[in-house]
Amino acid sequence: MTPVIDAGIVGLTLGPVATTVDARGLMAYAAALGETDARYYDTTAPSGPVAHPLFPVCYEWPVAVALRAKAIDAALAPRGVHALHNLVLRRAPRAGDSLRTSARVTAVQRRRSGTLVVARYTTTDQAGVLLSITDYGSVYRGVELRGGEIVPEASAPAIETGDVLWEDPVAVSAQAAHVYTEGARIYNPIHTDLAVAKAAGLPALILHGTATLALAVSRVVARELGGDPTRVRGVAARFTGMVTMPSTFSVRGRGGAGDRLAFDAVAAGGAPVLSDGVVTR
Repeated sequence: MTPVIDAGIVGLTLGPVATTVDARGLMAYAAALGETDARYYDTTAPSGPVAHPLFPVCYEWPVAVALRAKAIDAALAPRGVHALHNLVLRRAPRAGDSLRTSARVTAVQRRRSGTLVVARYTTTDQAGVLLSITDYGSVYRGVELRGGEIVPEASAPAIETGDVLWEDPVAVSAQAAHVYTEGARIYNPIHTDLAVAKAAGLPALILHGTATLALAVSRVVARELGGDPTRVRGVAARFTGMVTMPSTFSVRGRGGAGDRLAFDAVAAGGAPVLSDGVVTR
């Protein structure tokens, strides 16, 4: 029998879930990405270590796991792969922040490879002020949708891009997913357990989508933002390919418009890995 996800999960909510950001977690996430900027590790700074722009995935992950358990059969969890990510960052998290994250399933859609499920994660700080909003989409491969589609909200219009303006290769080690799992405190066995990955129909272990995106954003920061991660106010991309390990992929700058910088990423053979990437400054 073909596994199914019911469209009735749209509207399911969870939280708020409390978490506290600490310097150790901020530094561990940066280290998992191979960051060398001293600001990511400076515990003497007034606000502590700087947060990598993708750090919100760390406090969102426990909420994502709990929401998935509420919305989707546990047997289907290994079939999920990251499909889209849209982060709006009102301010960077800081060591000592006491956060509250709420989640809601916002959309379900049939895709050629399975069913797309989109959830929105909204996080406020201790004063109740909005910190970040993330729309996170996963495609459950080989799973059918039962019921009507609720299409994801349209994001900002894509930037019209031209030629590739710059290109930076990113080497991914055979152990990259294991290191990222521990540094980010994000555990999904399709990234570190070959038996689980094969059972889910994957060709091999694959790097986390959030790791791929974070590594790409680091290159945009270095190339376009003077190496200053605190200038990032948003990140969006579609995941259009898998990064196996070991391998190399390349991040490419594609110009920009106003406060938005376009990028994408391709595998060594030219196949797309990230598409429609945008960093908002």
